[in-house]
Amino acid sequence: MTRGAGVTFLLALLAGVLQTASFAPVEAWWLQPLSMAGLAVLVWDAAPRRAAACGFMFGLGWLAAGLWWLYISLHDYGHLPAPFAGMAVALLAAFLSLYYAAAMGGFARWRRAAPAARVLLFAALWLLAELARAQWLTGFPWIASGYAHTVGPLAAWAPWIGVYGIAALAAALAAAWAALLLAKAWRPLAVLAVLAAVPAVLPSDFTRSSGEIRLSLLQPNVAQDQKFDRELWARNLDALLQQAESARGQLVLTPESVVPLPLAYLEPEVVQRIAAVGQVRPVLLGSFLGDDQAGFVNSLVAFGAPRQPGGEAYSYGKRHLLPFGEFIPPGFHWFVQALRIPLDDQATGQHQRSLVLDGQRIRPLICYEDLFGEDFARSLVGPEAATVLANASNLAWFGPRMVQDQHLQFSRMRTLEFQRPLVRATNTGATAALDHQGRVTARLPAEVPGVLEVRVEGRTGATPYARWLAALGLWPLWGLGLAAVLVLRRPAGR
Repeated sequence: MTRGAGVTFLLALLAGVLQTASFAPVEAWWLQPLSMAGLAVLVWDAAPRRAAACGFMFGLGWLAAGLWWLYISLHDYGHLPAPFAGMAVALLAAFLSLYYAAAMGGFARWRRAAPAARVLLFAALWLLAELARAQWLTGFPWIASGYAHTVGPLAAWAPWIGVYGIAALAAALAAAWAALLLAKAWRPLAVLAVLAAVPAVLPSDFTRSSGEIRLSLLQPNVAQDQKFDRELWARNLDALLQQAESARGQLVLTPESVVPLPLAYLEPEVVQRIAAVGQVRPVLLGSFLGDDQAGFVNSLVAFGAPRQPGGEAYSYGKRHLLPFGEFIPPGFHWFVQALRIPLDDQATGQHQRSLVLDGQRIRPLICYEDLFGEDFARSLVGPEAATVLANASNLAWFGPRMVQDQHLQFSRMRTLEFQRPLVRATNTGATAALDHQGRVTARLPAEVPGVLEVRVEGRTGATPYARWLAALGLWPLWGLGLAAVLVLRRPAGR
């Protein structure tokens, strides 16, 4: 590797690290297209191998800086030695960076001379890389580039094209800046500036009020290394039930797996205590359903809620499972067993029905399920569409810094895309309520126990994004990206 190449790769790495600052908790949205513009400059005239290496280094800096908190779960709670935990995080970031290496290598191989064609090709390949990371191998779209734009001018595009459409627009904007700097081509940037302003003249309010409901969001603040401690189990349960008894909402929402044992294995008197609290006001309790034969499902179970339209008691099981934490990919049992994660190979929930309560339809989401809007978009359209989204999470595995604010930012993007309020009940943070315009209306401090009492306005109706996502999934974006590459790539033989 030459000295010039080393400097180029270092600049790409630093640009990726800079992009991480565009996300929560900093939320400097303008840094996202600016840092990507640095990548576009580096690959604008680079050879394919060098461009691929720049894409890889950009992704490595961005994802390693944005996912460092995984070290806490691997080292502090999984008991991996520090060097191995750090290596595992670096390997994950490196693997995910291969998508961006492929995108930039393709850009260098297929680019045309015309600056406008280069801008569009860069955006199309970036879109395909983001979609691949979001969906292939179960998907892990944490801090996808579009999430930086929960604030700023591109946020207005969320109810039309969603987070990945915004990512493509931001990539086009970044490449247009590179075209202006390197080719003195101002037209692509001017066109994109006008395009960014288009939502200002389009309809923007696609939903209407369905009334209000009062919700109580519990934050028990149980340290992860104490959660499965048998000696502390009774004390933790008492504290949880005291929180629920003090609540004043029409529904109490707990974090995920707040009762860390399958309900079928609890003593009858414990289940009776929980049910007694539900008789005062309904409780949506995080626990596990199932048995050794059928498998265990990470669930939210309703106590005290009225029978649902089909006559059954309500429960919801997590449908999008986390690799290595909730299911074990083939060949990796040895690795997960070394981490000693309880209930590490779970079964999948079977339905998307909402909890019908007091005129509202409350659609649960467990932990990082709210990163996958394409999975639950169907529950947000039609006559039985959910009016409120409710996320139950436990981020105690990862500490309080960065990860909580990042997850809250992803929830904000869902509210912008679907124009639904979203509430979050978490173990250690961020327990919060968001309105249908992405504004945080209430939030508990991290790592303190408490009950957040909120009044939430449900919404009915569907955004354009919800409608086409429910009908077609992310295939329209895949098709658009692939078609753009086929049209814009340099003809063979030239």
